[in-house]
Amino acid sequence: MEVTSMELIDIPINEVKAPAKQNLFVRLYKNKLAFYSLLFIIFIHLIVFLLPLVYPHHPERLTEAGVHASWSLTHPFGTDELGRDVLARLLYGGRVTLLVGLAAMACSIIIGVLVGACAGFFGKVVEAVLMRITEAMMAIPNYFFVLVALTVLGTSPTMVIVVIAITSWMEIARVVYGETLRWKEYEFVEAARASGAKATRILFKYILPQIVPSIIVAATLCIAGSILTESAISYLGLGIQPPTPTWGNMLQNAQQYIWTAPVLGFLPGVAITLVVLAYNFLGDGLRDALDPKNTK
Repeated sequence: MEVTSMELIDIPINEVKAPAKQNLFVRLYKNKLAFYSLLFIIFIHLIVFLLPLVYPHHPERLTEAGVHASWSLTHPFGTDELGRDVLARLLYGGRVTLLVGLAAMACSIIIGVLVGACAGFFGKVVEAVLMRITEAMMAIPNYFFVLVALTVLGTSPTMVIVVIAITSWMEIARVVYGETLRWKEYEFVEAARASGAKATRILFKYILPQIVPSIIVAATLCIAGSILTESAISYLGLGIQPPTPTWGNMLQNAQQYIWTAPVLGFLPGVAITLVVLAYNFLGDGLRDALDPKNTK
């Protein structure tokens, strides 16, 4: 049957709806690997920060079970070469390792965002100086710089955080720099500039909020890198020193017992691997979920 133009008018317009935008959680949930990585990260953080509050054993206190005691209800993962509870050391070591990773990430974000945003927004001399510094820092091998700096400055937790942050902000700065160059050409920024808004107001109110998704992705990946760096330098004996446990120095202590007590190295090694992989998978998932092309 032929449909006339008058009949077309009777079609209810309100029945034709644009596809609704999905929120971040829904888009992240569709990426199962990223979603389960997020759940795992939340679980690990809850375990290492809350369980030590009720767990009866202290990571530095010797137990009556003796050295290399086997698994039991009292000591679920046994004891180490000095008779200390392995689970207690794994929990407290995870707390230290994760805190170092989170703190180093926060410092890296602050430095990287300031450097990248200022270089991209102000341009000219500011851009040339800041980006040359960034490129010079990227040319220095990270682990070489970290090892030399910690040898000279000491291995306190604060110093470890500072040194890792100093070697981790450059990629963040490059991301923010590129995004700032892109957003500062948009019409709403030009309108703010024409209305007489100060440069700092334009940068912090109009440009940086647009870059937040990219910063979130960079921060997630930065945590993984910081945890891996802390674990590596602790394994080499130049990170946080015993008796304070970290997953890295637990690996170092366990290497001479790899055949007689393999669990001492297996548990922190698996913990480092799973946490770093989870943060990397989450970062990749957030990158896809925050992509404007995938918001519908």
